[in-house]
Amino acid sequence: MPHATASWLVENTSLTFEQIAEFCGLHILEVQAIADDTAATKLTGRDPIRAGELTHEEIEKGQQDPNYVLQMHKAPDPVRRTKGPRYTPVSKRQDKPDGIAWIIKNHPEVSDGQISKLIGTTRTTIAAIRERSHWNMANITPKDPVTLGLTSQRELDASIAKAQKAAGAAAPTDERFESDRDALIEQLRHERELHAREAEAALAAAEAGDEAPSDEIVPGIRDPFKRSDG
Repeated sequence: MPHATASWLVENTSLTFEQIAEFCGLHILEVQAIADDTAATKLTGRDPIRAGELTHEEIEKGQQDPNYVLQMHKAPDPVRRTKGPRYTPVSKRQDKPDGIAWIIKNHPEVSDGQISKLIGTTRTTIAAIRERSHWNMANITPKDPVTLGLTSQRELDASIAKAQKAAGAAAPTDERFESDRDALIEQLRHERELHAREAEAALAAAEAGDEAPSDEIVPGIRDPFKRSDG
């Protein structure tokens, strides 16, 4: 509450507007407005000393030296989010019905409670979309909630797996990895065998005293920039 803290400092200390603005993270004109009662008419001051953010000694240092920068004794306690629906930015709230419709269409086994936690919406809205009685049903298009930024892929996958387990169905497994793995192993095995045969051929040629033609860089590979006599 930077404005409330600034209001308290203006009323209870002789700190300069610059010092208060710097400490509260405000523009000096905002502090000036608070001092002129143009912005603090309904603002209740917040004591930073009681909150543990400043000490009397620190304020004294600032009052004695106008150029002194106040040092925060303890950062404000972060606001802890209570249990409840997931918070969704205002810009994305209009996408919620599309995300809900996508889950209902592609994963009907996911319960309304799980969708509510994933998307951050009410069960009434989910039921209306499921029953196609939503007031804006004609304009709702199923869209992946992960793509819309309403939830993460990990959370969505976890909810789907939990719902399928509860329904007694086996969670889908991606077999593409296994096929890709087998193909990679086969390719590596083929390359290893090819290199082994080439090494054996080179070793046999060396033991026989054969020399590569003068126009070959290595056995079997000719120098394209060197013309042969033939």
